[in-house]
Amino acid sequence: MPKVTYIEYNDAAHEVDVPIGRSVMQGAVENGVPGIDADCGGACACATCHVYVAPDWLARVGSRGEREEEMLGFAAETQPNSRLACQIKMTAELEGLVVRMPEGQH
Repeated sequence: MPKVTYIEYNDAAHEVDVPIGRSVMQGAVENGVPGIDADCGGACACATCHVYVAPDWLARVGSRGEREEEMLGFAAETQPNSRLACQIKMTAELEGLVVRMPEGQH
């Protein structure tokens, strides 16, 4: 099962197994990772699962969809590597993915 490392703003790291086909957001919620609230349950209707994808992973996670771009407009502290964790589906190629949470998400 692929592993994802979630890094909180205070640098606390959480390495979690996330099954293929599940979202990065689901992996965080199901494993109690702080900073991923997922208020909409993964419907891409909020920005409470906002993460920064480590630069060397950007090409592998794919690009943002139109709806995701729209929702990121409501997120604070966006950067070029901002994504919604609910929109990143785990694949075997994402083994070792690293994402960070913005300061405003604790």
